[in-house]
Amino acid sequence: MLTVAAIQYCAGDDAAKTLAHIRPMIAKAAETARLVTLPEAATYLAASREQLAERAAWEDDSLSQRSLSSCARDFDIWLLAGSLLLRRRDSGKLVNRSLLLAPDGHIAASYDKIHMFDADVGDGQTYRESASFDAGNVPTIAQIDDMPTGMTICYDLRFPHLYRQLAQDGARLLLVPAAFTATSGQAHWHVLLRARAIETGCFVVAPAQSGIHADGRKTFGHSLIISPWGEILADAGDGDAVIHAALDQSAVLQARRSIPSLATNPEIRPTKIV
Repeated sequence: MLTVAAIQYCAGDDAAKTLAHIRPMIAKAAETARLVTLPEAATYLAASREQLAERAAWEDDSLSQRSLSSCARDFDIWLLAGSLLLRRRDSGKLVNRSLLLAPDGHIAASYDKIHMFDADVGDGQTYRESASFDAGNVPTIAQIDDMPTGMTICYDLRFPHLYRQLAQDGARLLLVPAAFTATSGQAHWHVLLRARAIETGCFVVAPAQSGIHADGRKTFGHSLIISPWGEILADAGDGDAVIHAALDQSAVLQARRSIPSLATNPEIRPTKIV
């Protein structure tokens, strides 16, 4: 049994202030959860591309990483920094990177977001993540105690082949930290997350941003914890919140026995277009 928590809040454009805001929330969550999860852009969501370019921390010199590692160690928990916006030393380019911090504070796993959010969702803003970030290309499964866990970020959610691959490669829990816009979240957030759980027979934990950020975007909130059968176990609604659930891996096995779609891989010929 893995006890989990998802923390929801509105990250500002000052990492130190956001860290001060969320540390008490992490401490509270750690009272009952072995795994505590934070959303995408966990400590910092820039007011502009120019500010991001100026303030993005180096991957080996990040205040946010050091502070969150300290939280994991101090509270003896697994802590998911949903993503940090970091600059690579080898290329100087930015990545949107999820970090899984072990109870001793070390980085147990990292994942660079594969699918860049380039979209116009109808909220008056234009999103071009690829203009600032390099995309990752390596799906990642981490071991959290005895729970094999697939790491993803936000816009990845719209690419079901990634989640099927993670599940077929052994994942039983899928993490989807996000900063979903209010417009697309209202339309798609719940249904996509439930679909990913149902398709894979995995638990899904999706900590999300909620509020109006320095760049003017409004994020949807509604952090979710979902069972392998697609049931919503917890929904954070709007605003600051901490939600909890206990994940029993027998539910994964039961869902996959009931509908064994992961075991079916028929050879499909090229599409016939008539």
